[in-house]
Amino acid sequence: MNLSRFDAEAYPLEQRNAAWRETLRRYGIVSYRSTAAPRGDFLALTSRQGCCFIQINADPQSLRWEETSHDLWLSFLLEGAGQLADGTTLRAQDLCIGTMAQLGSVTLTEAFRLLLIVLPAEGLDDRLRRMAFDGGLVATAHGMGQVLTGFLATIAETLGALDAARLHPLELSLSELLIAALTGTEAPTLPGGIDRRKSAFQRLMQAIEARLPDSELTLASLAESEGMSVRAVQKLFQRENLSFAQYVRRRRLQRTAQDLRDPQQNKLLVADIGFRWGFSDPAHFSRTFREQYGVTPGTFREQNFAPADTELGDLTRGRPKISALPRRQIYAPAIDDHGDEASGKQETDQQEGVAHHHLPLNARSIHWGYFSKSLSPILTVRSGDIVTIETLTQHATDDWARMVEGDAAAEHVMAWTRDLKTIDRRGAGPMDASVYGRGAGEGFGVHICTGPVAVEGAAPGDVLEIEILDIVPRPSQAPAFAGRSFGSNAAVWWGYHYKELLTEPRPREVVTLYELVRQGENLCAHALYNFRWTPQRDPYGVLHPTIDYPGVPVDHGTIKKIDDPLKGIRIPVRPHFGIISLAPDYAGALDSTPPSAFGGNIDNWRLGAGSRLYLPVAVAGALLSVGDPHASQGDGEVSGTAIECSLTGTLKLTLHRRGQKRGLLKDLTYPLIETADAWIVQGFSHPNYLAELGETALSEVYKKSSLDAAMRDAFRKARRLLMAGWGLSEDAAISLLSVGIDFGITQVVDGNLGVHATIPKALFRD
Repeated sequence: MNLSRFDAEAYPLEQRNAAWRETLRRYGIVSYRSTAAPRGDFLALTSRQGCCFIQINADPQSLRWEETSHDLWLSFLLEGAGQLADGTTLRAQDLCIGTMAQLGSVTLTEAFRLLLIVLPAEGLDDRLRRMAFDGGLVATAHGMGQVLTGFLATIAETLGALDAARLHPLELSLSELLIAALTGTEAPTLPGGIDRRKSAFQRLMQAIEARLPDSELTLASLAESEGMSVRAVQKLFQRENLSFAQYVRRRRLQRTAQDLRDPQQNKLLVADIGFRWGFSDPAHFSRTFREQYGVTPGTFREQNFAPADTELGDLTRGRPKISALPRRQIYAPAIDDHGDEASGKQETDQQEGVAHHHLPLNARSIHWGYFSKSLSPILTVRSGDIVTIETLTQHATDDWARMVEGDAAAEHVMAWTRDLKTIDRRGAGPMDASVYGRGAGEGFGVHICTGPVAVEGAAPGDVLEIEILDIVPRPSQAPAFAGRSFGSNAAVWWGYHYKELLTEPRPREVVTLYELVRQGENLCAHALYNFRWTPQRDPYGVLHPTIDYPGVPVDHGTIKKIDDPLKGIRIPVRPHFGIISLAPDYAGALDSTPPSAFGGNIDNWRLGAGSRLYLPVAVAGALLSVGDPHASQGDGEVSGTAIECSLTGTLKLTLHRRGQKRGLLKDLTYPLIETADAWIVQGFSHPNYLAELGETALSEVYKKSSLDAAMRDAFRKARRLLMAGWGLSEDAAISLLSVGIDFGITQVVDGNLGVHATIPKALFRD
């Protein structure tokens, strides 16, 4: 299923007309006699069976279908007015029908909203295929015609929200309603009418349709039920170059094929579907079906339903539903354990009286793309201890020469040849790559995380305070770039922008390489070059047409660089960790991408030096992991990534025990950020998606998140904090939220979308 959206106002004024015409042309529609800069939006949905539903909302213009096939088109004018090519007046709620071979056209004389549906000739119901369409208006004022227009209006209203499972039954219903409207007992509704014999044959086909499930349906019983002689029925079929038996068999086969394609029928046995449509003998059904379609019914279902329903070849984040995956062990139950060899250097600061630990980057100190309470801690600290943690960005292989080469630790972590892949699991998926074949872990989670660090005595119900004392970029160790620091921003397929691109090629992914440079006293990021992602073959031979698996080395011989793409622009550097996470209380490996109550991939740039993050503890020891280091990021992170740059952070960890929590921490069940000037309440579409979405959470969180839900969560948490922390009444809290609190979009690309509320400390100084 393919969904396409277009809004002319997204384009600069001088490009608008050309962009509008080009978009319509892709769907066989020619626009002419339009304004120089038309206002308009366009939504097109193409089903897996080839039916195309198009909704156009635009200024006055003329439209012509340029196709010359025998595809059938329906044009339903929802709002506006105009006329057909023959001068027929067109008003709101008018329905027209014709074939593409007739080169239909319409002139809209005022702002309009139009639903155009194109039904492919090869998939047309026999009853429609045998009608003669002259092109023109369909009478819809009464009976089934009125029902049909109501149905079309509903499709128009819900078109953007339909998925494959919902669209398939609508396609079937559309054919039935259209046939009923065109062959009903009311006055003829086809443009130009139909002759008496055609009308009689249409009634016979309708009668057969109603009795297809009846295995006892015969020519004689049909003739009797319609008050006709057997000879008269035979003549009508002969006139159409058909026999009764041929027609019934073909319609039954077409009906079974429709059900075998239908995602909502996937739990029915193939034999049961055949029986439903009058095939009482399974062997006869299988043999007849194979003669018609070239494969058995079971194979047909696998080819036409399973891949389409699960969309295993499509771009997707997160685990598909288990029921949609191949019948094998899907997820490896064991989690990579760091074992006893993992350790960090520990130093003691005698003056401060606290332990200062150093957790270096190495293959044993990181886990890639997932969180798990089953991971053994790398380091165990006490409340009040300080930890310096080295982190590595998963995007370092975008430019190996600058971000990996010469750095022994980074080279070892990123090492991947035909014979060696140091870190095999990259993500929370199956180790055998049985879902998409991307690689171990399948990239269901992409971030390199350092840790976990256990805090002595931490228990569920406690709160861990993570104070960020300092963050510094990791310098390059390559001789040609020694001491300089670099980061990568990728505009990727999961980005908010991806389906909103204005220029060709569409779609595309673009990587921009940044260098961190000193500008006066400030550190800024300068864009060195960018390049369009070209298909990259990893060392195991798997081709990656998109950035679908982390750490794939980019062969710079296959790309074309554009130097200095942001000439004259410097981006202020705001180093922060996109991921600061405690282990969730979840059995197994959990995708590192969606954030939740345990923290995780929060992607809030305010988590820089001088800030504190408070996280509720869910498992013994807390098990802190840090990763997804960013040199800079804007609220929203619309391209899908920030400036992904390896960083080293120094953190102080303080445990607030359950029975000793006070003030704002007394009832804390979500991530809370504190800066020098503000408290920042972090809301998500699903505050605790694991608890809310059940067994399918790892898939559904990507499908069911919205900014509206994230805003609601941020509002509720901020209201609760004001009432509990400062003793405000609900009415007083709501007033303050409206007049003194800023709500902002944290990110729109991590599955569980984020909205934050910033509560200035200055409000409470009195």
